[in-house]
Amino acid sequence: MDNNTQESGGFKGGLGSLFGGGTPEYSNTELAGVPLTGMSPLSPYLNVDPRYLVQDTDEFILPTGANKTRGRFELAFFTIGGCCITGAAFGTLNGLRMGLMETRDMSWSKPRNVQILNMVTRQGASWANTLGSVALLYSVFGVAFEKARGAEDDINTVAAGTLTGMLFKSTGGLKGATRGGLVGLAMSGLYALYNNWGHLKGTSPSHY
Repeated sequence: MDNNTQESGGFKGGLGSLFGGGTPEYSNTELAGVPLTGMSPLSPYLNVDPRYLVQDTDEFILPTGANKTRGRFELAFFTIGGCCITGAAFGTLNGLRMGLMETRDMSWSKPRNVQILNMVTRQGASWANTLGSVALLYSVFGVAFEKARGAEDDINTVAAGTLTGMLFKSTGGLKGATRGGLVGLAMSGLYALYNNWGHLKGTSPSHY
């Protein structure tokens, strides 16, 4: 019995020396003083020092002076892509509705399916192009105001929304640009109010 124990111990020691040293052993007293905040109790069969598993620093390393929240330039890609996808989805549903209404007197056949498919494709591309263009203009103006003013606040949001509406409807003349600017001002103002609603109620506001 003792010989087996010694052989087992020698075998473990040989493997430990083979892979760079023996396995460290810790008593229950030593492990009792190790903080395991946010961690589940470790299995006694794991030969891992739990002190190496406790993370006291941030998960990511940020450059000096960098902000932990994303700026408008980083959010511009998400905004443009999201608006394009939203416009395509809405245009697809609208094209399907229009196609079914226009071909309701036709029987289910290949010409009707082709006509509905053409309507879906045309409406989806049109709405995706429209919302994508609006998002692109808004992002460009927002980044320009942020770089020019050196600050990120609701003034950039409202100004970018107003100029986006004016430029997008500028083909309709002065009246069209004015109406577009008012619509952009209203929508960006509501968006800024929504972002600061938590701050107005006494909680931390969300980011742009």
